Amino acid sequence: MAKAVQLNSQDRVRFRGHRGGLIPMHRALAHYGLDRVKIITAVVLVILLSSVWLLLLPQVCHFWTQVLDTGIRVLPLRAELRLHEYHLISNVNLVVPYPGMEAVLPDTRIWAITGVVTILLFAVTYFLPSHLIPFIYLLRGVLLIQVTALVYFGLIPAEFPHTPSGYLQGLLAAGLALISTVPLLFGLTLYIFDFSLIQKVSLTAMTIAHLVVFLPLQLLLQALVLQKTVLFMPVLYIIFGLPLDVLIIIGFYSWGMTWYFKSEEP
Repeated sequence: MAKAVQLNSQDRVRFRGHRGGLIPMHRALAHYGLDRVKIITAVVLVILLSSVWLLLLPQVCHFWTQVLDTGIRVLPLRAELRLHEYHLISNVNLVVPYPGMEAVLPDTRIWAITGVVTILLFAVTYFLPSHLIPFIYLLRGVLLIQVTALVYFGLIPAEFPHTPSGYLQGLLAAGLALISTVPLLFGLTLYIFDFSLIQKVSLTAMTIAHLVVFLPLQLLLQALVLQKTVLFMPVLYIIFGLPLDVLIIIGFYSWGMTWYFKSEEP
């Protein structure tokens, strides 16, 4: 039986939680030990998985084209499928699809309804129970962004420089770039821990596969909103755009860090 570690009085104060108990070291830090083998493994995995992803990019873009084309035809969406060609390196081009649509400025009715709903929702946050404080402040932040959009479109709507087509094209391009960084991100934050090779590869593959399926659906949903009016573009961009994709990566990483390390496997 392992002998319990005795803490001195100073350490007992340092590691004491708000309920009086001791705060143990995080399991990731307890199993963290960077050595040459882990560094080499991480570098090799980053290079290999990034290479596989680059080879699959044309097929991924073809899949996105099929999904967006089907969504535009099936959903009540006034849009057309457009293609944008990116030049990656010499003689290597990538054709990325996106929904094309006309910009619709908010009319007085939509602007007024949105303003009333925003005010009502902000008032409701003061009646929510205190244990929902994180959600309350998140909702208020979203509403504050919408308030700024209401003020802008109430004063100078014709000066809005962005179009739904350009925004959706940029969102998919940014999402594509984000997915391409997943092997590197995990190489710096996951591969250096004592997980098995299968765990590292499978978590990376699941994260990338989820984003590949999620991105075109994200575009279609946002296109359904933007075809009504560009009044909601700031909220979609700041809250439900690329930050949402980043949170998906964080969610998969957090899940993976709960897996057993090789030294903990039963």
